[in-house]
Amino acid sequence: MVSRMPTLRRGDISIEYQVHGGGYPLLLLAPGGMRSSASFWERAPFNPITEFARQYRVIAMDQRNAGGSRAPVSGADGWHSYAEDQLALLDELKVERCHLHGGCIGGAFALALIARAPERFSAAVLQQPIGYSGTNRQTFYELFDGWAAELKQARPDVSAEALPPFRSNMYDGDFVFSVSRESVATSPVPLLVLRGNDVYHPAPISEEIAHLAPHAELIHDWKTGEDLPRAVARVREFLSEHTP
Repeated sequence: MVSRMPTLRRGDISIEYQVHGGGYPLLLLAPGGMRSSASFWERAPFNPITEFARQYRVIAMDQRNAGGSRAPVSGADGWHSYAEDQLALLDELKVERCHLHGGCIGGAFALALIARAPERFSAAVLQQPIGYSGTNRQTFYELFDGWAAELKQARPDVSAEALPPFRSNMYDGDFVFSVSRESVATSPVPLLVLRGNDVYHPAPISEEIAHLAPHAELIHDWKTGEDLPRAVARVREFLSEHTP
């Protein structure tokens, strides 16, 4: 059951979110690329809302300009813009410290949050995080451009001039796009990495995150068959191990 479905408002920004269950907080950062919203968890190999709401206060949000959330679009926007929304939501809910679970682009969001405010996060699950493989940048450009075309058609306030620099801020970097290798190598937050295996979620990115981070574990196979319930059980154990 959804216990709360309000909207966080910050000036011209409105962020829709849901809160399920109770207990120690777990912030979900959904898959879906630029369309990252809570509904995408229903399409994932497992849904952390239904899996973990009995043990945790699960917070699921729609990122800006995805799902029911809305924000102005500027050429200065980038990963920091999303981090500000995410931290503002935690502040609104009076969450001083929590776990993170990020899928796809949510893995990059989670690493950006950890880099910005490591003291606020006790553990993070990175479910097939996105990253630059050396050959897939155009893939991410095309995903951004598809989202931007839809947004511009629905929103006459969105300037075409703002979109190319915004795209560059998001996807011109390397590694996981949102943070550097040095950031991951000095992260104090324990990580559980569910390995990716496709063009959007390159396996070498998952493996490198797990290799670089001081406190990290890699689950190699997890999406199908008997691997899936075993992986969900390990995620549950991992979160429990690091719950204060």
